[in-house]
Amino acid sequence: MVEAVRSARRWWALGALVVSVLVVGLDGTVINVALPTLAGELGADNQQLLWIGGGYLLTFSVAMLPVGRLGDRLGHRRVLTAGTALFGAASLAGAFTGSAGGVIAVRTAMGLGAAMIMPVSMALLSRVFPPEEVPRAIAVWTAAASLGMPAGPVIGGWLLNHFWWGSVFLFNVPVVAVALLASTLLLPADGPRDRVRTRPAPFDWSGTALGTVGITALVYGTILVPADGWTSPAVLGPLTAGALLLALFVRRQRRAAEPLVDLALFADRRFSWGTLTAVFGNFTVMGILFVVPQYLEAVQGYDAFGTGLRILPLIGGLMISAALSEGLVPRIGARAVVPAGLVLLAVGVLLGARATPDSGYGFTALWLTVVGVGFGLAIVPSTSIVMAALPEERTGVGTSVLETLQQVGGVLGVAALGSLLGAGYLSRIDVTALPAPAAATARDSVAGAAAVAAERHDTALLSSAHEAFVHGMGSVLTVSGTVALLAASLAAAFLPGRAIRS
Repeated sequence: MVEAVRSARRWWALGALVVSVLVVGLDGTVINVALPTLAGELGADNQQLLWIGGGYLLTFSVAMLPVGRLGDRLGHRRVLTAGTALFGAASLAGAFTGSAGGVIAVRTAMGLGAAMIMPVSMALLSRVFPPEEVPRAIAVWTAAASLGMPAGPVIGGWLLNHFWWGSVFLFNVPVVAVALLASTLLLPADGPRDRVRTRPAPFDWSGTALGTVGITALVYGTILVPADGWTSPAVLGPLTAGALLLALFVRRQRRAAEPLVDLALFADRRFSWGTLTAVFGNFTVMGILFVVPQYLEAVQGYDAFGTGLRILPLIGGLMISAALSEGLVPRIGARAVVPAGLVLLAVGVLLGARATPDSGYGFTALWLTVVGVGFGLAIVPSTSIVMAALPEERTGVGTSVLETLQQVGGVLGVAALGSLLGAGYLSRIDVTALPAPAAATARDSVAGAAAVAAERHDTALLSSAHEAFVHGMGSVLTVSGTVALLAASLAAAFLPGRAIRS
C-alpha cells in the first residue's frame, strides 16, 4: 500500500480531489443562467445556445473511456493535473472570447478537461485511503460532485448580477489554481506501477474510434431531441448509428489485448450490479434536477440565485446519509442499505409528484431532503462496491466505465424525461383564446407562457401554464420514482452483502 495512505495528510489530499470535482460540477450548470445574457451580448441564436451546453456535454461523455485507460498507463495524478490545467486554461480563454463560436469551442475544451478529472480523481481515492476508509472518502467526493449542480445557478446568478458574463468563466481560474497546487503537493506521486511497462500492449485506437464516434452519435442525437422530437430523422439517424457503432465497440473490446473497457469486470457481481444501481440512482436525481429548478423559478417565482439556494436541502440530505451509510453497511450489508436508500429515494420523488402550483417551499424542502438521504444511502455504498471490485492496476478503467455510463444514462434520461415533461405540459395548457403567434410562444415553455401572460395581463393563461407544468413535472417524477423502485428490487436481488476489496 502506498505510503500516502498512511499519511495524516490524506484528508488534505481528499480536499484537493474535492476542489477538482466541485469545479466540474459547478460548470455543468453555471452556464445555464448565462445563456440569455450570451444571446444578448454575443448574438447567439438558439442553435448556438444549444451547443454551448451540448459541446461540453458531448466531449465530457465521449472522452472518459480512453482517459481511464490512459490514467492507468501514464499515471492518475499526471492525467488529473493535465485535465485540471486544460480546464483552467479554457476557462481563462472563455472569459475573454468575443463570439458565440468561441464560447462553444471553449466549452468543448472544458468538457475534455472535465473528462480527464472525474474518473481519475475517483480512482485516486483507493490510492490515498486504506480500504476501510474508502467509503467515507467516496461519500465526501460524491457530495462535492453533487453540490456543484445546484450551486452552479447560485454562483452564476450572483456573478451575473454583479459582473459581466465572462465572470462565469473567470470564476474557475483561481479555483483551478488552488486545485493544481493542492494536487501537486498533496496527492501521491505516480509510482512505477503507473508508468508504461517496457513492452506495453498497443493502445486500443480502433476501440477508441468506435467508442468515441458511437457515444458522439448517441449523445448528439439525444441533444437534438428537445428541438426535433424522437421521431425526427435528425434524431433517429444518429441514435441508430450510435447503437450500431457501440455494438461494434463491444465486439472489439472482447478481442483487444488491452481494451478500453475490460468486459471481464462485468462478470463480478459487485461491479456490474453496483454500477447498475448507481446509474439508476443517478438517472432519478438527474430527472429531479431537470424539473425542480424550472418549477421553483417559473412556477414559484424565485430568481436563479434563490432557486439554487432552495435546492440545497437535497445536498444536506446527501451529507446526512453519507455519514449514516458508513456505519450501516458494515453492520447490515450493502444488500440491505442500497435498496433501502433507493426506496427512500423513490418515496421522496413520488412525494414531490404530488406538488401543486400553490405548494409552499416547506413541502419542497421536505421531499428534497428525503430524496437526498435516499440518494446518499444508495449511491455511496454502490460506488464503494464498484471500487472494491477493481484491481489496483485497473481503477482508472473501472471508474471511467462507471462515470461514462452515468453520464450517458443521464443525458438519455433527461432527453426522455424532457419529452415527457413537454407532452404533459402541452396536454393541459389552454391557449384557445390566444392569437397564433402568442399561442405558439405559450406552448413552447412555461417561461414563454409567463411572458405572454404578463404582456397581455392574462391571469387565466398564467394559471393554466402553471397547472400544465406541474402536471408534466408530476409525470416526470412518477417515472423517476418508478425507476428507483425497479432499481431497489434489482439491488435487493443481486447485490452482494458486503463490499470487500479483493
